[in-house]
Amino acid sequence: MTETNKQAWSGQIDRTIRDSTPFWPASPKAPQGAPNILVILFDDAGFSDFGCYGSGIHTPTIDRLAAHGLRYTGFHTTAMCSTTRAALLTGRNHHSVGVGCLANFDCGFPGYRGKITKEAGTLAEMLRPHGYRNYMLGKWHVTPLTEAGATGPFDGWPTSRGFDRFYGFMDAATDQYTPALVRDNSTIGPPAVDGYYLTADLVDQSIRFLAGHVAERPDEPWLLWLALGAVHAPHQAPRDLIRSYDLMFMDGWDVERERRFARQKAMGIVPVATVMPLRNDNVRPWADHAADERRFFTRLQSAFAGMLDHADQHVARLIGFLERADLRENTLVAVLSDNGGSQEGGPLGGVNLLGPRNLGAEPMAEKLARIDEIGGPGTYANYPPGWGMASNTPLRRYKQNTHGGGIRDPLVISWPRGIAASGELRHQFVHTSDLAPTLLDVIGVTLPAEISGVPQMPLEGTSFAASLNDPSAPSKSGPQYFEMFGHRGIWHAGWKAVAYHPPETPYETGKWELFHLDSDFSETNDLAAREPAKLAELVELWWSEAKKHNVLPLDDRFRARFIENAGRFHGSRKCYVFHAGIGHVPTEVAPDLRSRSYLIEAHAEFDAASNGLLIAHGDATTGYSLYVHNGRLVHDMNIGGEHVIVASDRPIPPGEHRVGVRVRRLTREPTPTVATGPGISTLTLLMDGEEVGRIETRLGFFNFIAWAGLDIGCDRGSPVSQYDAPFVFTGRLFKVTVTMDDDQVLDGEGVGQTIMARE
Repeated sequence: MTETNKQAWSGQIDRTIRDSTPFWPASPKAPQGAPNILVILFDDAGFSDFGCYGSGIHTPTIDRLAAHGLRYTGFHTTAMCSTTRAALLTGRNHHSVGVGCLANFDCGFPGYRGKITKEAGTLAEMLRPHGYRNYMLGKWHVTPLTEAGATGPFDGWPTSRGFDRFYGFMDAATDQYTPALVRDNSTIGPPAVDGYYLTADLVDQSIRFLAGHVAERPDEPWLLWLALGAVHAPHQAPRDLIRSYDLMFMDGWDVERERRFARQKAMGIVPVATVMPLRNDNVRPWADHAADERRFFTRLQSAFAGMLDHADQHVARLIGFLERADLRENTLVAVLSDNGGSQEGGPLGGVNLLGPRNLGAEPMAEKLARIDEIGGPGTYANYPPGWGMASNTPLRRYKQNTHGGGIRDPLVISWPRGIAASGELRHQFVHTSDLAPTLLDVIGVTLPAEISGVPQMPLEGTSFAASLNDPSAPSKSGPQYFEMFGHRGIWHAGWKAVAYHPPETPYETGKWELFHLDSDFSETNDLAAREPAKLAELVELWWSEAKKHNVLPLDDRFRARFIENAGRFHGSRKCYVFHAGIGHVPTEVAPDLRSRSYLIEAHAEFDAASNGLLIAHGDATTGYSLYVHNGRLVHDMNIGGEHVIVASDRPIPPGEHRVGVRVRRLTREPTPTVATGPGISTLTLLMDGEEVGRIETRLGFFNFIAWAGLDIGCDRGSPVSQYDAPFVFTGRLFKVTVTMDDDQVLDGEGVGQTIMARE
């Protein structure tokens, strides 16, 4: 018996049960009337995308919640997904808890570890001692991806950070049709059902968790955190739903922005005197684009709208369950987004924005030829920045930036038992780090001094619970800083100073702007020249807050950080062995075959009828696979949807054999291009060391293989090559070995562009 158990147990033990006194410690109890908490977190939805914030997109479920609750017009996030999630979960600033940027890398500084520090307990950890059961579904993305594999460590996974159950995905994004799923601490394949779609599955699992809770613990409150993949790229939805939006958006982003702006003024979302900003720097007038471009751009926006509409339909099922189960009255529902609309679709958007080939533009002829595939399986569609600009109406810039378009987002809160107002607006300044303190305040509990023996850092957010029933409640008194990729900003007492930072330029040459947000919602009237003292005061305050919250050192290296992180994790390792029975391997821990020579060999027993997958990394958007088809060995290098296929010149004889592919980079061009990679390469098929097929190509994995991960023996995702997944190997597979040469040269620019499309 541990010392802790000795102290907690207060019965008496004698020689027999007759003379002994048992003791049962009391279960944690929630305060009387404590509400259930449902957080519905959208991804990359801009300020105006919900119908109740000005959009024409059909979101009746969200709109109904707003009509029976509140809409906040001054809710601010951190400009990116991992960072907002860290602040939401902990009630502290994202740099303070170690997630100053994406969870995909650890920069070696306290503010940039890519993982929430144990000194910053999550909301789930804070609520557990008060009788709450906690359920997490959907996107996590606050654990380093190098820790997302079969070996963990699992101390940063949801079930180690206060959640009792987890069903979702670990990375920034996943395919809605073939997601990289995790149940609790184990990877699983997507359910093999016709018409599978992730959002529907997440809602099904949410209802399942809550139904089980009601059956077993009906008197205990719960927290359900539903972090949807929608509406992050890939923008995917049912085809008919996508096409139904073409008519709405055919007039283009300029007209759509004006329509939303007019609705926002009529609703009171923005003051009547608000001025529409000029187009963002990288957006051309809609009319300047050719007719074919406009048709393609319209379909891309329709896919985004269809994805949001589809998500709203399934959220309706979840709210409907709460109503049928008599849970709705005392459930506080918060619907929000993690950052503004995206600029990551590139200047012209695309059907498939993953893969080395697509670091350049898809030819418009190819875009148009594939227009009806947009939103379907095997695509990674994202819209051009003009639609991101419309998404953020009437705010400037986008996700990743610290102007309003990146950090000002919708927040709907509805709680029938606790909020008397219905359909009202709240204009207080609210930050993502304020939500957890608000929920603790509403429930009537405080931050524990320790969690699992770890002393806790103070909450940095400020409760806005007073504003739930008092529209005149003041905004927080303290300042709130912002920083992302060197973009900076600070709000204090209605004023905002903000600096846009072009990547890898001197910080000293950057321009700070000054806005009085209380009278300039859209940040169009720069007062820096007229109020130099106020600007200087806020800039000095920003540096003070940056030092206080682990923002420093400033780091605008988007590309290099990914390269460094991969190099640190893989080190000098050149050989990987995957034995039969291994589960899914995330990309970050799979062999790094980019821009290098390598050998893949599968050790297996074959018969005359053997077919199936030996190894695959990736999915239909990009990747490679080695497989057996009609008895012959086949290798497919899928470069952003362009297939380089070589098949063996003879069948594989029955029996045990080593079969594989040797990829050798033969030449280097002085200036490698996106389309061709680092030069000419040969792909040689081998059977027991003997050449059985060869092909030469100028394509290659120059910067990126795939984000979908690696499998052996079956292809769990959308198929890399021209077979039907999962294409299970019918022979006996023993192991697959990957051996890499030491000739890798990576291009940071390309890596960064591809990762931006992914994140």
